[in-house]
Amino acid sequence: MIRHTISILVNDQPGVLQRVSGLFGRRGYNIESITVGQSEEPGLSRMVIVTTGDDKTLEQIEKQLYKIIDVIKVVDFSLKPMVARELALIKVKAEPSERPEIMGVVETFRAAVVDIGPGSLMVQVVGDTDKIDAMIELLKPYGIRELSRTGVTALVRGNA
Repeated sequence: MIRHTISILVNDQPGVLQRVSGLFGRRGYNIESITVGQSEEPGLSRMVIVTTGDDKTLEQIEKQLYKIIDVIKVVDFSLKPMVARELALIKVKAEPSERPEIMGVVETFRAAVVDIGPGSLMVQVVGDTDKIDAMIELLKPYGIRELSRTGVTALVRGNA
């Protein structure tokens, strides 16, 4: 199974997200992450979906996506040089005595503390999925109270 990052340019219309995600569900394809937002063109949105499957599965996904009337363009970024990022907010249990250790982890990952409470810190980290996963693993021993991740967003590098 290969991990695929797919960019889908769609008309910015109500129900498009439901139709695209429904297609994946009906066909039994898993969505590992999905992000949706405005694109460079007014009236169009870009969806970035991370899924797994072989090349035949990806070909089927692309064919099915093009059957949805609001889908304009589908591009598999997996075979192209790309920049992919994810954002995570992590609320960690942090008594004052533990904060210097946690701050060391935060600095190592070039993350930022965005909120401090009496017994917790909220950390913001941006990077690829592996970086986010690694930071979460290092913060687990302190006690993760809450975690929210955006999912991957990506663009092809250069002029492509």
